[in-house]
Amino acid sequence: MIAVLLAILAAACNALSSVMQRRAARTAPESDAFKLSLMWDMMRKPVWLGGIGALIGGFLLQASALNFGTLALVQPLLITELPFTMVIIWLMYRVKLNRNVWLAISSVTVGLAVLLASARPGGGHKAPTPGDWAIITVICGGIAAYLIGMARVTRGSHRAALLGTASGLGFAFTAALMKESTRLFDTEQAQVLTAWPVYAMVAAGIFSVYVLQNALQSGNLVVVQPTLNVTDPVASIGLGVALFGESIRLGAWVLLELLGVALIFFGSVRLAQSPQIRQDDLMEPKE
Repeated sequence: MIAVLLAILAAACNALSSVMQRRAARTAPESDAFKLSLMWDMMRKPVWLGGIGALIGGFLLQASALNFGTLALVQPLLITELPFTMVIIWLMYRVKLNRNVWLAISSVTVGLAVLLASARPGGGHKAPTPGDWAIITVICGGIAAYLIGMARVTRGSHRAALLGTASGLGFAFTAALMKESTRLFDTEQAQVLTAWPVYAMVAAGIFSVYVLQNALQSGNLVVVQPTLNVTDPVASIGLGVALFGESIRLGAWVLLELLGVALIFFGSVRLAQSPQIRQDDLMEPKE
């Protein structure tokens, strides 16, 4: 239950970060795409820095959650970020949430419950070997490189979807490194600052944030958020099983798990399509 609570609080911080980063990224010129100047422009915007502060808070809460729970449990709970996004928009901009929005929130919530109940992720006691990390790094890096390469030759919503998927995979890989770092902290506290997973986690996290900025600059949350919301937890469950020996139920349960993923995707798309998120003139809270 501690892991669940911490993961939900992390999702709330991530939602606040998404809203603030989107407000900043939408003003960046398209010519900044895939350039370091995009990050430089963002760093000069107070709202973006506030979003990064919220992202760091979410990162710390997520690390704490992973210390108490499995990767396959914690990461899917971060799906609640999108419903939290709607609540934050409602609080900041006093925008009414209609029946369709509540239906979408219910779809995400029910889908998450179905996914976790059917998968029933169990704790793993496997310590990944360097060979395990090498294989996973090559696979994740290859997929991310392909997605980013395809994004560079496309524009608009297609680029946003590809980059949203790549950032979701990056955040899942970052979470796996975070899990390994917390494991090392519990067993080898004196050597944790010299352990490579800590620095790899920081590098993967920065890379994922950079890809996400490009995704948000390329298109709105209608495209980015659903791809991110599905890719991150699904990839995290796979990484938890492959690296840490975490268990999920297979067989006939896979059908219910796919149903859960479908409900999450449906709800995410409906939420991202809502006027409250699509409205680009939500720049300042109403008085």
